Amino acid sequence: MTEIFTGSFTQQEPIPEEGIAAALEVLRHGRLHRYNTAPGEISQTALLEEEFAALSGARYCVAVASGGYALSTALRAVGVGAGDSVLSNAFTLAPVPGAIAAVGGVPVLVGVCGDLTIDLDDLTAKAGKARVLLLSHMRGHICDMDRLMAICEAAGVTVIEDCAHTMGAAWNGVPSGRHGAVGCHSCQTYKHVNAGEGGFLVTDDEDIAARAVLLSGSYMLYERHRAAPGPEAFERVKYVTPNMSGRMDNLRASILRPQLRALPGKVAAWNARYRLVEDGLRGTQGLRLIERGEAESYVGSSIQFLLPDWSAAKVAEVLRRCIRRGVELKWFGAAEPVAFTSRYDSWHYAPTAPMPATDRILAGLIDMRLPLTFSLEDCAMIARIIRAEVSTVFQSETPKI
Repeated sequence: MTEIFTGSFTQQEPIPEEGIAAALEVLRHGRLHRYNTAPGEISQTALLEEEFAALSGARYCVAVASGGYALSTALRAVGVGAGDSVLSNAFTLAPVPGAIAAVGGVPVLVGVCGDLTIDLDDLTAKAGKARVLLLSHMRGHICDMDRLMAICEAAGVTVIEDCAHTMGAAWNGVPSGRHGAVGCHSCQTYKHVNAGEGGFLVTDDEDIAARAVLLSGSYMLYERHRAAPGPEAFERVKYVTPNMSGRMDNLRASILRPQLRALPGKVAAWNARYRLVEDGLRGTQGLRLIERGEAESYVGSSIQFLLPDWSAAKVAEVLRRCIRRGVELKWFGAAEPVAFTSRYDSWHYAPTAPMPATDRILAGLIDMRLPLTFSLEDCAMIARIIRAEVSTVFQSETPKI
């Protein structure tokens, strides 16, 4: 009998009861704006910033309206302006080059390796073309951060880390987002904590932190930030930093605080699901897994694999066959963007020369979410379905499309 998976790839876990109770309290008193506090009250957002700073090991944290806003704020806070070139991954999602475009910057795209991380040889060749790197740890894959930082330090390049997919991950024991000058995290629904939208910016640099607080829209209420530098840092920048209102509100902060406390357990649960799918796919004819190194502590909230050098017709056939059996796969080699999935040649605001080595990897790159609403049994079934359909198509004649 043919197995059919009936679960949803977009269904998240419910918000914890503690978060629901805290959100109801905020709704009842009505003080949703982070600076609208009663005498002696500390806002939920200020407490959240303190807690995330402690979790990530950063001195300073700013909670903002989205992960993309955190990226553009970080770029502005390190001094990127109109016409400035910014290095970034060719393999990422559209909000990353979008953040560069939002501040008037010009993306300089760097290729991808077969392990889905930034090509460090290509980065070395291009490091002199910009003074900032917006590094995307795309789909949770972390490159050799020791080598990357050495390349950037030698070239005088400031690193901003996009950690949308690596909250809870680390490289050689250093949390993701803590190698560069700034780390940016997302709280969008499909990330590791869920506020619908939201984000964090973390840094140890007091001037960057002060600019970020003002850019986020603090007006002159910056003293209400607890995970922030002292007033002297704000005095240096408060008259020259624009207000680009993008604050997080107390409602979202209230539902995020218990999720942060639960994050270690969620990481373990994601990784158990990841390893089960990985083991189920290992050895499948025509399919290559992305092996993770010992230095990388990852969070397996999604899984990727390659169908290397397959024709577009055969890859499309795998996707069609899997979706008929309830398994939703995303393909980074598709000719046109689909939902959240796009390729660097779709970003016409970020023109670049052809990148044949990157194109070859993306042409066979398959991506799949692993929500925690999936049981271990679900994950085993999904792996069996993918394995069967990849094997069938690999052994078949090229289908017509």
